[in-house]
Amino acid sequence: MRHERYMDLIDIQKDLKKVLSAKRYRHSAGVADSARALADKYGANAEKAYIAGWVHDCAKELSLSEMHDIVNEHSLRLDKYVLSSKALLHGPVGSILCETKYGIDDKDIKSAIFYHTTGRTNMTLLEKIIFLADYIEPSRYFPGVDTIRKLAEKDLNQAVLSAYNSTIKHLIDQDAYIYDLTFLGRNDMVLLIDGENDTAR
Repeated sequence: MRHERYMDLIDIQKDLKKVLSAKRYRHSAGVADSARALADKYGANAEKAYIAGWVHDCAKELSLSEMHDIVNEHSLRLDKYVLSSKALLHGPVGSILCETKYGIDDKDIKSAIFYHTTGRTNMTLLEKIIFLADYIEPSRYFPGVDTIRKLAEKDLNQAVLSAYNSTIKHLIDQDAYIYDLTFLGRNDMVLLIDGENDTAR
């Protein structure tokens, strides 16, 4: 697969194999395949979904200081909590690297990578797909994941909400901080689904 604006996908995969662990590389392949399947099912651009799936974790294994260097170099404004967390910061940093390193200047792909961990309000179709594909790809195994996978075959928004709920429950069980965008994104999805149900009545 090749797009005139992108580095050749084979070259991207070769680079990812160098910068990611074997486990993370397999995860990225699984997200790419799952994202393409979801895109085909729900009418998104399958090429964008596949490329975003491959690249979404490109910054995952950088050190926090390396992430900060990239943030500072590109004057990216983020709050203190995101800047303190590799788990949250790798999305925004990955959105930068996908353009500067891999030549992917597509705003939809960059946004999907930026928000793939936290989610947000008013998610685009591609953002939902990458958010969900990251959650349900085949190598993921945790209580309830099969239920979300089955739901993803029937209703994208319900599956995204279920993924939000599962993440938030896990964070609560760990007495962990729930990032604002995740909390707000979950509530936004509830309102969206309620609106769809009202329309269907």
